[in-house]
Amino acid sequence: MRKLVSTGYQLFVLNTKGVVRVRATLLERLEALYPEMVRLRRAFHADPELSFEEVRTPQAIAAYLEDLGVEVKTKVGGRGVVGYIRGGKPGKTVALRADFDALPIQEETGLSFTSQHDGKMHACGHDGHTATLLVLAKAFMQLREDLPGTIVLIHQFAEELAPGGAVAMIKDGCLEGVDAIYGTHLWSPFPLGDVCYHPGAIMAAADRFKIEIQGRGGHGASPHETVDAVVTGASVVSGLQQIVSRNVDPQHSAVVTVASFHAGGAFNVISDTAVLEGTVRTFDESVQQSVIEKMEQVTKGVCEASGATYAFSYYKGYPAVLNDRKETERFVRTAGEIHDPSFVKEMVPVMAGEDFSYYLQQVPGTFFFTGAGNEEKGIVHPHHHPKFDLDERAMVIAAKQLGSVALAFLEGESN
Repeated sequence: MRKLVSTGYQLFVLNTKGVVRVRATLLERLEALYPEMVRLRRAFHADPELSFEEVRTPQAIAAYLEDLGVEVKTKVGGRGVVGYIRGGKPGKTVALRADFDALPIQEETGLSFTSQHDGKMHACGHDGHTATLLVLAKAFMQLREDLPGTIVLIHQFAEELAPGGAVAMIKDGCLEGVDAIYGTHLWSPFPLGDVCYHPGAIMAAADRFKIEIQGRGGHGASPHETVDAVVTGASVVSGLQQIVSRNVDPQHSAVVTVASFHAGGAFNVISDTAVLEGTVRTFDESVQQSVIEKMEQVTKGVCEASGATYAFSYYKGYPAVLNDRKETERFVRTAGEIHDPSFVKEMVPVMAGEDFSYYLQQVPGTFFFTGAGNEEKGIVHPHHHPKFDLDERAMVIAAKQLGSVALAFLEGESN
């Protein structure tokens, strides 16, 4: 039976039977430190910074870690911060990652700690990610002498905007010596209490494209003298929508979305240009390449038939997030040790993108979702929405899950 335990600070599912001493102590410390998570999250929420513009946030992160006595490197990859907690016993090295950038959105939540900067908002939960990892660092430092190995704390900038911060931080050495990595996303579409995982592909490659069509404009009363870019563009859109349904194996997943169509001006002028922009989401590289090739074939065929020319641009974003199966199994097992197993659920992969994928290309690990929605509190808005919020009690669940799986790895538990 599910058991929700409320201490006045948080709501979480607790099951510590069989948990080893260091891990049990960590869970107790995190529970006691929950109010500090809330304070930090709200401070970051009120002072958001956009991708590649982060200055105050990494400074605050570094200062907090340094005050704890954590060994800190700043300006990693440009704006990243990396902390090192070296345990009192020899062992392997495990990394935990949190992102800290905000979005160009005008906040409409009405929260007492609402954004103090117009047009900027933590609308994806990165403020909560940062607070979670910082307080987890504090709990680990209190147990440092009992830790076997090293814990690397990766505080990443610019997750929201490709090329993202992960690639630059990796090039700058944030994964040097790391044997495994774990991360989580506080996720409002899932209810508080749920902890969700998926072996293999859990998030999609997130690409974008641009198609520029050049026709020949003219008077609206004389279409026969023109090459109508609007009609041509509409035919291209129609053709693109058939790629997934008629060219992708039904056992695979793909999305082709034309999100923007700009053409024309006056009501009686046939436009000579049209610009289409959109996104493609895939899990498999072979499917991705097939979609790219088919998109250009469709565009070329339609434009040649109408007498127009075109320019097709495709920009690959983050690759799919591919969880290591062994580390996902480790996570599921340890999650069930500190959480009612009925709340630990295998999820359907989502089409959103994440540059955590780059870390998983280098070392084994897993990325999971921590439910942060709560209908009773009105926390129902999706990520990237001006009224987005999260149930802050999800942070302590996330911290316990990250800390537990990190310790399980360092303790050398096998699957």
